[in-house]
Amino acid sequence: MVRIFFEQVWAILWKDIRCELRSKQTLMGMGLFALLVLVIFNFTFDLRANNTVAVAPGALWVAFIFASMLGLGRTMAAEREQGSLDRLLLSPVDRKAIYLAKLLGNLLFIGVVELVALPVFAILFNLPLFGGALIPIVLLGTLGIAAIGTLFSAMAAATRAHELLLPILVFPLIVPVVIAAIRLTQDIMAPTINEPPWLSLIIVFDIIFLSISMLAFQYVIEE
Repeated sequence: MVRIFFEQVWAILWKDIRCELRSKQTLMGMGLFALLVLVIFNFTFDLRANNTVAVAPGALWVAFIFASMLGLGRTMAAEREQGSLDRLLLSPVDRKAIYLAKLLGNLLFIGVVELVALPVFAILFNLPLFGGALIPIVLLGTLGIAAIGTLFSAMAAATRAHELLLPILVFPLIVPVVIAAIRLTQDIMAPTINEPPWLSLIIVFDIIFLSISMLAFQYVIEE
């Protein structure tokens, strides 16, 4: 059963990857949006050495969040519009496998955009990449955003105003993980003492919402 489950996950994930490689619309849109946000922040604020650390983490995560919303909303909506989601639901596929495949696909697409955006961020804000210490924080923060976003993108895709509804549903829920990610990013750039356990908060957040989303997805997707 476990082998069949992961075979289903891989089949759906590989289908999404091939579709995106053919069109490249979602990745291009997300990448350009993230880079545009970083450029706007760079030219909007007066970035001297004493305030770069205060501004740069927020700019980085705002770029990630809005690019993620663009990708999350588009992937599931395209499935609905093309009718491929209906055909997928008619097949004998575990609904948890569908959720996990969509989550992994979203993580992959968002991760590609982040890999492109991070060097640009370092150049624009004149900051190092901190020897890879930023990567685990980006992965954990992105997982929390994608776990919630994948669930609610399935819910919003069934409505006419899905592009407007998705951010309204997702933004309030991801506030804790975004704050924690920004504070951890600041701490890497300028270490401080007696900081709250932000890393533990992100890990607990990811575990809780990943579990809830996987269980709730089977009911949301049928609506």
